[in-house]
Amino acid sequence: MRKFAILLLAGTVAVSALAPFAYAQNPVVGGAAMYATKNIVENAVNSKDHTTLVAAVKAGGLVDTLQSAGPFTVFAPTNEAFAALPAGTVDTLLKPENKDKLVKILTCHVIGAKAMAADVARMAMDDGGAHKVKTVGGCELTLKADGGKVTATDENGNVANMTVADVEQSNGVIHVIDKVLLPKM
Repeated sequence: MRKFAILLLAGTVAVSALAPFAYAQNPVVGGAAMYATKNIVENAVNSKDHTTLVAAVKAGGLVDTLQSAGPFTVFAPTNEAFAALPAGTVDTLLKPENKDKLVKILTCHVIGAKAMAADVARMAMDDGGAHKVKTVGGCELTLKADGGKVTATDENGNVANMTVADVEQSNGVIHVIDKVLLPKM
């Protein structure tokens, strides 16, 4: 009976210690709550900051892929990041005849594993400050962490800052970035 009481007390303490996390709010991205129980597409469509990305994912035929089991790490550029591209670039990429190029760009923002910001920082530190990773699209990104700031640099030297990290999804994680990463073409 005494063992049972100790186990029950230990279990109560363990549950109590976790209580603050059980009620943690979901992160908000683009004015919408992001739910860890939903997949990447289900959450992204609700972010007002990612309407261009969602339109591109639909035009590229990648919805089913990003709704699959994954896991994926998606570096999600904001509407502002797409708007910073040369005038007319997004409209041109969304045309059916440019689907292959669009898919190449989009898949250069996706890693076929779940990597939280702490994982990225650890990999970068283990590799002397910069960690190279291949994306689903075959691009190579250089991930860096310095002073709590995480960046991804594309093959052309464009540096994207992670502005919102660790938005967990049922099939991976999203990190919001401030620049579109481009493959060498």
